Amino acid sequence: MTDRWALAPAEDGGVEIAPLGPDGLPAGPVRREPDLAAAVRERPEVARWVWRSTAEVYPRLLAAGVRVERCYDVEDAETLLLGHEGRHGEPRSAAAALARLRGGPVPPDPPQRSAEPGSQSSLFEPRAVQVPLTDLAAVYAEQQRRHEATAHPERMRLLTAAESAGMLIATEMNHAGLPWSAEVHRQVLHELLGERYAGGGEPRRLAELADEVSAAFGRRVRPDLPADVIKAFAQAGIKVRSTRRWEIESVDHPAVKPLIEYKKLYRIWVAHGWSWLQDWVREGRFRPEFQAGGTVTGRWVTNGGGALQIPKVIRRAVVADPGWRLVVADADQMEPRVLAAISRDPGLMEVAGRESDLYQSVSDRAFSGDRAQAKLAVLGAVYGQTSGDGLKNLAALRRRFPKAVAYVDDAARAGEEGRLVRTWLGRTCPPAVGAGEGAEEAGIPQDEPAESGGGSEWVPGYASTNARARGRFTRNFVVQGSAADWALLLLAALRQSCAGMAAELVFFQHDEVIVHCPEEESRAVVDAIREASALAGRLTFGETPVRFPFTTAVVECYADAK
Repeated sequence: MTDRWALAPAEDGGVEIAPLGPDGLPAGPVRREPDLAAAVRERPEVARWVWRSTAEVYPRLLAAGVRVERCYDVEDAETLLLGHEGRHGEPRSAAAALARLRGGPVPPDPPQRSAEPGSQSSLFEPRAVQVPLTDLAAVYAEQQRRHEATAHPERMRLLTAAESAGMLIATEMNHAGLPWSAEVHRQVLHELLGERYAGGGEPRRLAELADEVSAAFGRRVRPDLPADVIKAFAQAGIKVRSTRRWEIESVDHPAVKPLIEYKKLYRIWVAHGWSWLQDWVREGRFRPEFQAGGTVTGRWVTNGGGALQIPKVIRRAVVADPGWRLVVADADQMEPRVLAAISRDPGLMEVAGRESDLYQSVSDRAFSGDRAQAKLAVLGAVYGQTSGDGLKNLAALRRRFPKAVAYVDDAARAGEEGRLVRTWLGRTCPPAVGAGEGAEEAGIPQDEPAESGGGSEWVPGYASTNARARGRFTRNFVVQGSAADWALLLLAALRQSCAGMAAELVFFQHDEVIVHCPEEESRAVVDAIREASALAGRLTFGETPVRFPFTTAVVECYADAK
């Protein structure tokens, strides 16, 4: 009996299902059943369900108490394959893929839905064109052929499977929600911002700081209006181009200290204040709607709620249920370790395989024991800081780890020349993309996050005609994207290990994962994270000396993990 079945929801709420043969086409009659959840629940022997979109199907299954072990998301696979073929941005829907397969007019994708605070995602998403099961199977079969046509079919198949697993995990995290104490959140806001004033005006502490800023300038200044602040500095004989912290904190003026404090608290008030709490937290859970693979590098985003930008002070509100714990796991120096694995640099792989701190080991080899300088050099190589001290640091790094530096140099050159650049598993950088993700870690100034409750996670589509900027991005892309590929396999392995427990994955951000579990399961979860990390390393990069350790903390409150 085949272990793959195709599933296609029907317009009337029913579902079409059929087993699939080795060629990806139906290996038996297409059956029509009235209830989606019952059709899946009654077939536990199915190892992988093939469907149009996880967002369309899986929330309905979870709501009915049905968990799926594995799936194949046709539309997500289409996105990866189009990118690999250099066709990023073409319609990715199953209907579009079918039209391309048959030579017909290709329909545009439906518009992306904005998040509804407190809602479950797919119940309100724009309706996509329904594709009958036989047509869906034809698209799936063609995708299998296209996988085989890639440079590394086994890697591309692994990437597609990992992405589909990520879709399942994101949906399960949305269903579970992140434990959140509204009472603690309100206490934190009162401590930071003071009393709320009627009518929605600024709370007391912000009003006090605004008065301090105005007093320092000798006239009324609106600290929430950058143009007003820049003008006030100019009138004081100080030229600033923006009100970003990295620029104004070096200015010698009495307005700087209250202005920086105002900006920090203003962002908390707008992005995670009382209105945010009312909109996004229900019944002790925050459900921000995680979206797997929402960026060109494969990093996740959230559709509203700003979950990937929770300020440290607000993390005090993330509190485990009584008798439960939060296992917070943070990958140690993930991207340099990924660079070691993908570049196959013998020296860097040896360093990344040690129990000791990676940056300290690099500094002992190339920077006379100066860890801070070694960290800047490694991150500068990844993020493209190659001027000033960065150029000198890069030269020292190149002498000790030539293959690692050559790997990112080659990626940058390919990007500058407009060539396609891929992660280790085959995720492809679009032909023109802006730089930005993670560059702040290397000391490269970037725009501050938008001061809005919706967050400002990086999303694809920022075009740049500057070849140097694209090269800077592709230098980072091969590392950060490969790290995202590894993280997907980590999550998939961890999900499988936790399948028999009460433990649930509730949060994921780049290199950090949180599992909510009964206290008695916490040790098993810590062990599962360590084992999943090692397995993900082997699956993604093959057998290398590189280790991917995690720093884990078992806590009742998220803020206590740092």
